[in-house]
Amino acid sequence: MLPALPAVTDETVTAWALAAAGGDSEAVDRFVRALQRDVLRYVAYLADDTQAADDLAQDTFLRALTALHRFEGRSSARVWLLSIARRAVADNIRGAARRPRTDTTADWEDAVERARPAGLPGFDDGVALMHLVEALPRDRREAFLLTQVYGLPYADAAQVARCPVGTIRSRVARARLNLAEMMADEPDTTPRYAPAVA
Repeated sequence: MLPALPAVTDETVTAWALAAAGGDSEAVDRFVRALQRDVLRYVAYLADDTQAADDLAQDTFLRALTALHRFEGRSSARVWLLSIARRAVADNIRGAARRPRTDTTADWEDAVERARPAGLPGFDDGVALMHLVEALPRDRREAFLLTQVYGLPYADAAQVARCPVGTIRSRVARARLNLAEMMADEPDTTPRYAPAVA
């Protein structure tokens, strides 16, 4: 896995994609590195399978690099690539539905606890938030992730999700309401201290 580059603009990434389509191998490397993290996170949340995320991201980039010669820059390269990622996940889900899955881990909860990083600032809050996001219906979760996590404009998110812009706005609004309701339902475990009386 390549190290991530600092955040770059959609225009820059699109220029790299167009240069890569013209045969510039350095532009291919920059294009992949710039969008690798976004694709990996997107496919992990869409597929609900973090273990398959690396394979799905790799499949996305294989599809994209194979089709790069047809990329004309009518949309941003990020939107184009996330659309490919969405199709890769859909194909994977359809394929998985056709074959049985087995699990060899006897105690999966223990395995998850042992694999979890500890002591990271804000880690537990991030896990709690992502747990709530994962509980959203798939269409709302996708709209929320595209616009609120990845920062895509609503029009670009609508293009990735293949639905009208108004639908994306509605899904994001409903996702926010759902998250607020779920957070309100969570028990507050923050310790409360009464001031000392002298």
